[in-house]
Amino acid sequence: MKIVILDGYTLAATDLNWNGFNKLGEVVYYDRTNKEDTIDRIGDAEIVITNKTAITKEVIDSCKNIKYIGVLATGYNVVDFEYAKLKGIPVCNVPTYGTTAVAQYVFALLLEICHHIGHHDRVVKEGKWTASKDFCFWDYPLIELKGKTMGIIGIGRIGEATARIAKSFGLEVIAYDKHFSNSAKEVAEEVSLDELYSRADIISLHCPLFKENEKMINKSSIAKMKDGVIIINTSRGGLINEEDAKVALDSGKIGYLACDVVSTEPIKEDNPLLSAKNCIITPHIAWAPKESRQRLMNVAVSNVESFIAGKVQNRVN
Repeated sequence: MKIVILDGYTLAATDLNWNGFNKLGEVVYYDRTNKEDTIDRIGDAEIVITNKTAITKEVIDSCKNIKYIGVLATGYNVVDFEYAKLKGIPVCNVPTYGTTAVAQYVFALLLEICHHIGHHDRVVKEGKWTASKDFCFWDYPLIELKGKTMGIIGIGRIGEATARIAKSFGLEVIAYDKHFSNSAKEVAEEVSLDELYSRADIISLHCPLFKENEKMINKSSIAKMKDGVIIINTSRGGLINEEDAKVALDSGKIGYLACDVVSTEPIKEDNPLLSAKNCIITPHIAWAPKESRQRLMNVAVSNVESFIAGKVQNRVN
C-alpha cells in the first residue's frame, strides 16, 4: 500500500523516525503540506496520515484511492470525518498518548503562576538579589495551593489525571462533564457548570472543541467566576473568547490566564492575549515530550497495521 504522510515534522522533529510506517508499505513523507498542494501530494495513495493538514470533502472526492485516514493527534476536526464515513473511509485518531504529559504541563503552568520562577531566576541574574538589603525578596504575591478549589471542565482521561495530581497538592477538586464516568467520581465532585464557575479558584479546561462550547469562557461566564480566578487552557484555543479574556485580565477579574493553545496557531501578531496582563502563553507544547510523541507514533502505526489486517481500531467515524 502507498502511504503518504502530509505533515510529519511536529511529531517526529529530529528525534523520532518513521520506521514503523516504512515496514507497512511505500511511504511518501512531507514535513509540511500547504492547502493547495494537498490533493497532488496524496495522489493515488491509499493511506493518508495527517496532523493539521485539512482533509476536506474536496480532497476526498479528488483522491479517489483513499481507503484510510489517520490523524496524528487526538482531535480530528481537521478531517471531514462525516463525509469520509459516507464514502466508507475510516478515520482513526490517537486518543490516549498525551495524558501524562498534558496533566503534568497543567501544573507546570500553575506552579509558574504560583511562584513566578522564571521571573525570579531572571532578576537574580540581573543583580536584584545581590542588591537586596534582606536575605530574600519577591516581586509577585506567592500562592499556596493547599485548600483551594480546582474546577475541571471536561473530566476524561486527561482531566482525571489532572485531578489526581491536584489532590496530591491538597486541592479540592470539582468537575463538570456531560458524561461523568464512575472513575471521574472517584477523583472529583460532580457539579454543574455554573457551580464550577462560582466555586473554583482555579479552572482547568480539558474538553474538545465543538460549536456548542466555542468561546465558553466569555464575558458572561467570567462574570460568574471568583475575582482573581486562575484559568489554565491546555485543550483548545477556541474555548476562550480572547477579547473578553484580555478585558478581564486587565481589570483583574481574571487573576492569571495560562494558555498552551490559542484560537489561531501559530499565534497572530494581533492576538489580544499578547498584550494582556498576567497572561502566560506557550506554543502548544504540552503534548510534546519525546516519550509522549513516541507513544503517539506507536499507536498511529498500530492503527494502520490493524486496518491492513481488517480490524480497524480507534475509529472516530
